[in-house]
Amino acid sequence: MKLQDIKDMTKEDILAAIGLAPKPSAGQWMAGTLSVFGLGLIVGAGAALLLTPRTGREMRGDLADRVKTLRERTATRVNAAAESAIT
Repeated sequence: MKLQDIKDMTKEDILAAIGLAPKPSAGQWMAGTLSVFGLGLIVGAGAALLLTPRTGREMRGDLADRVKTLRERTATRVNAAAESAIT
C-alpha cells in the first residue's frame, strides 16, 4: 500500500477496514422507518382482505370492481397527461 492510497481513503473506507460503519443521518433513518411502516400497512391491508367476513365470491366481485375503477382512473389521468404534453 502506497502513501497516495492512504491519502485517497475516505472516512467510510477507514471505518469499513476496522469493521465499523458510520451512523446513518436523520433522513436515512426516517426513510428506513417510513418504508417499514409502509410495508406494514400493505401487509395489514392484505390480511384484512383475507380475513374479511364475506364470501369469496363477494370479495372477488368487490376487488374486481375496485381494480376496474382504478384502471379507469389511471387511463383518464394518462390521457389527460398525454393531451397536456402535446399542447
